[in-house]
Amino acid sequence: MTAPYKRPSLLFTAHLETIYPALLRRIPEIAYTRERIATPDKDFLDLDWLQQGSKKVVVVSHGLEGNSTRAYIMGMARAVFSRGFDVVAWNYRGCGGEMNRQLRFYHSGATDDLDAVIRYALQKQYEEIFLIGFSLGGNLTLKYLGEQPVTGEIKGAVAFSVPLDLHGSCLKISSASNWIYANRFLKSLKKKVIDKSKLMKGLDVNAIGDIKTLIQFDDRYTAPLHGFHDAIDYYTKCSSLHFLNDIRVPALLVNAKNDPFLSESCFPFAALKDHPFLKFEVPEFGGHVGFSQFNENGLYWSEVRALSFLESII
Repeated sequence: MTAPYKRPSLLFTAHLETIYPALLRRIPEIAYTRERIATPDKDFLDLDWLQQGSKKVVVVSHGLEGNSTRAYIMGMARAVFSRGFDVVAWNYRGCGGEMNRQLRFYHSGATDDLDAVIRYALQKQYEEIFLIGFSLGGNLTLKYLGEQPVTGEIKGAVAFSVPLDLHGSCLKISSASNWIYANRFLKSLKKKVIDKSKLMKGLDVNAIGDIKTLIQFDDRYTAPLHGFHDAIDYYTKCSSLHFLNDIRVPALLVNAKNDPFLSESCFPFAALKDHPFLKFEVPEFGGHVGFSQFNENGLYWSEVRALSFLESII
């Protein structure tokens, strides 16, 4: 059993817990092997592998505007690889270093791409598949599990810092106390749209400078590009909160109580109290995709907790 999380004394606020690992954590170099796979709509996904001949593979999904080289992804990849798992850390469309081919990007509910990665892993003859997702990737992971009938190959999943309610979380991250995060995400997303508009038609960026919030961005770009009526329609249909009751494989959800990105609706205690498959844990601290630890082995608490849960399933 993993001991309860205790944050380092130096990281005495939720913002420090969130920012420190994102900017200052260093992971020893990981020798990924990159592989590009085709999607059914003639686009591509870049997959980064760590392989050692295992029959068990962990599919790791990153957060908004992340990629396979973020410290939290490499830290988790290194941790599960050290315990005998193969690992595939996949990059969402446009996140692997090269713009994707279709007009669409990725979004919080794009489980079709996660399914493509899982199906490809099955073609490699893996017998057991485990899923780990962070933030947006956690929403994808839980939504995917809720959408799927029970399949023998997917044995379990772990999700950290998940915006279960996308609308509520978007409002929370857009609050004054979180402006530094919202502005950083918005700047990156707008740049990606502008860059793509130079490569293909269909993206009107003439008034993109008028977009000041993430909700406005989702209204203008994310929703219409991916078949939703507007931002609220997108949030409603893609929030994993609405899929939790249908999860039928062992899963662990960990949301820190002090996560600055998550609204109260991301803590559905009553709904998950007696869930037969989904275990919900709410540490007092941890920030957003934080859970830092200073120790000799370099493992963060989230990595220790994920390993403990996966090994309990096995």
